[in-house]
Amino acid sequence: MRSARLICAFVFAAVLLFLAGLHAYWALGGTWGLSSAVPTINGRCTINATSLATSVVAFLLVLGALTICGRVGLFATGSWSGYFGFASWGLCALFLLRVVGDFVTFGLFKTVHGTPFAYWDTHLYSPLCLILAVLAGVVASGP
Repeated sequence: MRSARLICAFVFAAVLLFLAGLHAYWALGGTWGLSSAVPTINGRCTINATSLATSVVAFLLVLGALTICGRVGLFATGSWSGYFGFASWGLCALFLLRVVGDFVTFGLFKTVHGTPFAYWDTHLYSPLCLILAVLAGVVASGP
């Protein structure tokens, strides 16, 4: 079972690190994929994705990857190991909440459809978050 947890951790961390790099790219002014990355209603963005906010998201994604890696013992966590377990369950819950969404612009139960973001949310973002939640749950449930 340890090898399954390691594989789950590596996949989880790789996805989060890729997404962190993408957010860092956007924070530095990149525009590739940006038009489909922010939910819109009637052509207006529903969030103000500043460079600082996008950098914070990139940092939190790296932190999430490190948390999962620490949970499976890829580096010494010492007396903090209990916190890594708790934080791994938190990541599982966080990604499950993202799957459910806000019932308006994102998640499986959104009501706004017909936008580039809504399309990608239905076909990529929400399913990916469900997979990430499962991966985090597998890692968190181990010894």
